[in-house]
Amino acid sequence: MPHYRAAGEIPKKRHTRATRPDGGLYAEELMSAQGFSGMTSLLYHRGLPTAIVEAEAFEGPPAATSPNHPLLPRHFRTGELPSGADLVTGRHLLLANADIRIGYGTAAAPSPLYRNAVGDECVFVQSGTGTVETSFGRLEVRDGDYVVIPKSTTHRWVPTPGGTLRALTLELAGHVDVPRRYRSPEGQLLELAPYSERDLHGPTPAEPIEEEDVAVLVRHGPDLWTRYLYATHPFDVVGWDGWLYPFTFNIADFEPRVGRVHLPPPVHQTFEAPGAVICSFCPRPYDFDRDAIAVPYNHANVDSDEVLFYVAGSFMSRRGSGIGAGSMSLHPAGFVHGPQPGSVEAAFGEPGTEETAVMVDTFARLELGDAARGCEDAGYFRSWAGR
Repeated sequence: MPHYRAAGEIPKKRHTRATRPDGGLYAEELMSAQGFSGMTSLLYHRGLPTAIVEAEAFEGPPAATSPNHPLLPRHFRTGELPSGADLVTGRHLLLANADIRIGYGTAAAPSPLYRNAVGDECVFVQSGTGTVETSFGRLEVRDGDYVVIPKSTTHRWVPTPGGTLRALTLELAGHVDVPRRYRSPEGQLLELAPYSERDLHGPTPAEPIEEEDVAVLVRHGPDLWTRYLYATHPFDVVGWDGWLYPFTFNIADFEPRVGRVHLPPPVHQTFEAPGAVICSFCPRPYDFDRDAIAVPYNHANVDSDEVLFYVAGSFMSRRGSGIGAGSMSLHPAGFVHGPQPGSVEAAFGEPGTEETAVMVDTFARLELGDAARGCEDAGYFRSWAGR
């Protein structure tokens, strides 16, 4: 991502001999984005990363969607969704369009080895701890972590033994990046950015794994999955370097902004992707003008569908709506939304808010997955009318 990293054993020059102790060669793999015009990393394998033994179709999680019709704001209670077998095959698809698939998963067991060949993934850990094992090394994850996994990175989710991971899953059709306005022309995060390179945590090296006939699930379409059997383990990497690798960023390290009067949601932007933005709402003081209205004003996002995943705290503008921790709201384009009745007045005199939430705005209409209809609060759209 925003800076170069290197780990393990790599040769002095790129594309030169990487010699094994027995005199043989390590296999060099270039992982590159946007052809050869984007960020890249070079990985050095003990075996051949190309050695496929078998391939077969695999039935992945349900991917069907249907239009948000009649057009309504909606509230989904993710806590009512059943636990899955793991955090890959057990995901529940809630919302989707051609740019993004928004889901939720709860799992206590390790996932299969997996890679998403459609786009990057950004997984937000609502609760739990564990490890994401990857070809680049290990990422330790905890409550509040965004885990950004580049397209086609082989990985698996391993919850802490005896524990459970609960996570919001965002599967993009493109690449997740730091907003351009936060970066210098050279790519360094600026002083005005709400976080710095110190807050982005890359993988720690892991001992290469030598196993034979290893299965990997690959998603290469909305409902297309293939199960490969590789001659050697994809985690047999002895070293790598580059700018393209998985990383974590904890929402508690996001620095919220406060104005004299209420600031619009773009100040909360954390990441960008084609067709979507990801924002973080964190505990912060209220606006400091004596007459400032601290809660969001009524607004119509005429070009966006707005999704909010409520992580923790008391949600100042949503009191009385049934929204709580683990809720997900959809406020579609074509609908005016805003604070619940009485919340504007209730915020006067309060010093601030302790809420934490993740927002995803999309620029194409979202459709509903079957899981969304199964955990919906059907009366939510009436909550502004008090009925």
